[in-house]
Amino acid sequence: MTGTIKTKTDRGFGFISREGEIKDLFFHSKDLSGVTFDELQVGDNVSFEVVSGEKGPAAKNVTRA
Repeated sequence: MTGTIKTKTDRGFGFISREGEIKDLFFHSKDLSGVTFDELQVGDNVSFEVVSGEKGPAAKNVTRA
């Protein structure tokens, strides 16, 4: 799947918006692949896998698209 970084926090997590989806997808810095948390900026396009997290769907293997 693909989406856009919507928000990032200084605590190492953020949310990805997906076209056609109302709810944003959670991601954590430990789930990045080939990019560091500091390299990602709000508005960057990313690709990822959707997995079932502790509090609902989450992004895993997040990379720049």
